[in-house]
Amino acid sequence: MMHGAIISSAILAGLLCAAIMGHAIQRGGTCMVAAVEELVRDRRMTRLAAMGEAGLWVVLGLLLARAAGHLPVAPAAYPVGIGTVLGGALLGLGAFANGACVLGSIARLGSGKWAYCATPLGYFAGCLPLGLIPAAPPPAGAGSLVLAGSAILVLAAPLSLYALWRGRSALHAVRNGMVRAHVWAPHQATMVIGIAFVVMMLILGNWSYTQVLADAAHGMFAGQSVRLALFAALLAGAIHGGWTAGTLAPALPRARDLARCFAGGFLMGTGSMLVPGGNDGLVLLGLPLLLAYAWVAIAGMVATLLIAALIAPLIAPMIAKQWPSTGQRQA
Repeated sequence: MMHGAIISSAILAGLLCAAIMGHAIQRGGTCMVAAVEELVRDRRMTRLAAMGEAGLWVVLGLLLARAAGHLPVAPAAYPVGIGTVLGGALLGLGAFANGACVLGSIARLGSGKWAYCATPLGYFAGCLPLGLIPAAPPPAGAGSLVLAGSAILVLAAPLSLYALWRGRSALHAVRNGMVRAHVWAPHQATMVIGIAFVVMMLILGNWSYTQVLADAAHGMFAGQSVRLALFAALLAGAIHGGWTAGTLAPALPRARDLARCFAGGFLMGTGSMLVPGGNDGLVLLGLPLLLAYAWVAIAGMVATLLIAALIAPLIAPMIAKQWPSTGQRQA
């Protein structure tokens, strides 16, 4: 009886974290497409910096769990190869075609852009062809140096100082009665994503909605009911975030938008099988833990997005000239 109550409490806590994470995704800046566009258009890196801070909270949470003896199985460090680079490029190409990465797609759904319902379907379909090929096992003993025993001593002081610095700004917001405005500002909301992600990981294990789709493509359905419930809570949180922010504007999707999102999801799903891993897990876990394959894959994704962002304005006028009606509809 007691064991069942503990499991139920863990699931409820996980659902709450997923909903908070969805709300924060809608308010924050974790979309890699938007981050690259900001870099190209505005010459600013505020979204990338926010993602970096979200990663710091993941590392801090995992180190605290390790010190307390409650660290779950750490993610493996997969070998870097041509599949890593090609997979990263496909993640970038798919995100560009989709107009958002897998995390940004959740934010778009939270704003009522229902065409992005096709993105998870495309992602699932993209995982199917390569899902028949077993992923290469990670090398024996591979793992994150960040979670090594000596790393705790090295990182404890700087991460503690960082947490105190951020805690000071949060305390200032409490004193001035601006807690909600402070927490749900884009930069802070992105950090909330990292905190909710690591708490959910410590409670229920490593989870991302792209991994749910990939496992389903592999025919792995064990524990999927709980994971699907987490996915539903993530979406509900994003929609609630859009509603409270006044950005929820439901509209029936057009066929071409559905096709674009499906194609983008398909490319990202295929890329995730090659890496392996979707950009949500790579950004929130692989990068903070300094896993080489994650850095190479995300570098390939960002490079592809940069090239696409630079080329798109050059070819758009040619497309509009060749098919003027198409250009008018898009405008």
